[in-house]
Amino acid sequence: MATGRDRADPLAAFRQFLALERDVLVLSVAMFAFSLGFQMTGRYMPQYLSFLGASSVVIGLYGSVGNLISAVYPYPGGAISDRVGSRTALTAFGLTSTLGFVLWVLAPVLDVPGLPVWVWIFVGLFLAQAWKSFGLGATFAIVKQSVPPDELATGFASTETFRRTAFLLGPLLAAGLIAAYQFELGFRYVLAVAAGFGLLATVVQHVLYDASEDSFGKSFEGVAQILADLRGMPDPLRPLLVGDTLVRFANGMVYVFFVIVVTDFLAVDATLPVVGYLGPEALFGVLLAVEMAVALLVMIPISKLARRVGLKPVVALGFAVYAVFPVLLIAAPANSLVVGLLFAFSGLRFAGLPAHKALIVGPAEKDAGGRVVGSYYLVRNAVTIPSAAIGGWIYGFAPEVAFGLATVVGVVGTGYFLAFGEDLDAYA
Repeated sequence: MATGRDRADPLAAFRQFLALERDVLVLSVAMFAFSLGFQMTGRYMPQYLSFLGASSVVIGLYGSVGNLISAVYPYPGGAISDRVGSRTALTAFGLTSTLGFVLWVLAPVLDVPGLPVWVWIFVGLFLAQAWKSFGLGATFAIVKQSVPPDELATGFASTETFRRTAFLLGPLLAAGLIAAYQFELGFRYVLAVAAGFGLLATVVQHVLYDASEDSFGKSFEGVAQILADLRGMPDPLRPLLVGDTLVRFANGMVYVFFVIVVTDFLAVDATLPVVGYLGPEALFGVLLAVEMAVALLVMIPISKLARRVGLKPVVALGFAVYAVFPVLLIAAPANSLVVGLLFAFSGLRFAGLPAHKALIVGPAEKDAGGRVVGSYYLVRNAVTIPSAAIGGWIYGFAPEVAFGLATVVGVVGTGYFLAFGEDLDAYA
């Protein structure tokens, strides 16, 4: 097993994978396969909903339901894992997510009188997100325990680099299928491929995971446990939480509409060398790949830079990109080069992600990292639940107002963090 210093190496995740260590292989394959599936489908779901007849309000509600799931799933997911063991939990969550993808594929033909077909997209969302509920806090805690305090950002960058390689490839696969078969049929093929990745990951998990070391914990202690964890959140996290929540609320207002702005509002297309003509839907997948390519290029260098300048400036950079991107996108001309440069700029928001994670878990006491992370995300995700619904309602009247207001809220959040946020002692 790699040492703490090895784990801070940005290529450590790839070396461990190629070494075929059993624990790394299982988690890496599952993470990579499910990430491919989610990234092939997630950013296109608003367009799929629109194709199925959903209004902007319904699309916004879809985003808010996703926020709700992100807020409430981690706690019961962790409790289930503690009770039944990691292997059983991984298998159950994987099969549930795969079933969600399958339901999305079948949605257009599930015609029930009096029931809009887009309802099945919401049902599938509750299923497809199941695997993501596993191990959020544990992942943070493991990294915290595995690297020195002044290398936390680089440690997180290592795991993020491996996971986000799938974020780069997924949209490209989706773009290829949509370009070949047009959106109506091509995206259903994309969903089918995602279901295949989910099933593959589930089988690999079940067959290769070594359950002999699984422990079975006590049952969840209820609301009192959550409240105790929230009260015990370290004080330095509070300004970060306030700023982060405002920035995420702003992003949540318009995030689900990025694909619709590119494909319908701007209706931008392109003819690329070798590839040829790409319609708006296919081009959107390429734009997502450009965004993630920039993220992968800058994540490690900026994480290392954080050791010199501190975590706070790096996190603030990510927040600022989150904040200004919406107004830049809605005001952009229908020019593929300009829009491509904007998505490349958007990739810089991921530059602050490893530092952000380090700043969250850094102040936690030993053996409390998972609870601190769980409490932090519970608050942030709960507050941002209505953001997409609010944004969808405003978007229905005036897209420019929705995107402009999102930038205003994001700038306020960034400014609050700059004014009151604290750096981690190891980086100060």
